[in-house]
Amino acid sequence: MELKKSPKADLNNKRGLMLEIGLIVALLAIIAVFSYTPTEYRIEKVEQSFGPVEEEITEITRQDQKPPEPPKKTEITVITDILNVVTNDTKIATDIDFSEFDEDIEIVQQVAVAEENLEDDQPFVKVESMPTFQGGDLMKFRAWVQGRLRYPQIAQENGITGRVLLSFVIERDGSLTNIEVLQTPDRSLSDEAARVLKMSPKWKPGKQRNQAVRVKYTLPVDFRLQQ
Repeated sequence: MELKKSPKADLNNKRGLMLEIGLIVALLAIIAVFSYTPTEYRIEKVEQSFGPVEEEITEITRQDQKPPEPPKKTEITVITDILNVVTNDTKIATDIDFSEFDEDIEIVQQVAVAEENLEDDQPFVKVESMPTFQGGDLMKFRAWVQGRLRYPQIAQENGITGRVLLSFVIERDGSLTNIEVLQTPDRSLSDEAARVLKMSPKWKPGKQRNQAVRVKYTLPVDFRLQQ
């Protein structure tokens, strides 16, 4: 049986047309490739507006130093006519008349000496005439104090004994002031000793150059428990 082809289905009839179309497409592609140019990057030339700076070289010239000036001469004038040297037999003229003076007259210069006033508030430790207490010295006053002490109860209960060292000042009027505790084994003992000192009658004040002055004393007071 023989097959029959339709003339429309025969591709050989369109072969020439397809070939032309293919050539046209290839040509257009080649033209497009050659017409494409990549972006050009241009480097702009930077104008150098600053030229090389030429510095002027200044020649250093050394100034000639002046020689030092010679020191000025100082003239010293020696006066030689101030003193006139004379011999022993030369008579010297003077305007003073020595006949007015009597050889028997003795000239005595009298200087008035003001009596020194001792007004210093600082107390003395040693003076010409020491203060006295009821006609006696410091030992008599110490016996007077020891005889008037009352042993503190709290010190007795705790068995506290010892020596209290005090200082005081005898004023110009004989009163006893400025009581200070220098050393004590217990506060109760020093308070009792100070209490008795405040009861002291007036002393006869001390004197320095016949003037009443302040005198400072140091007094030990003993506290002993009787067995």
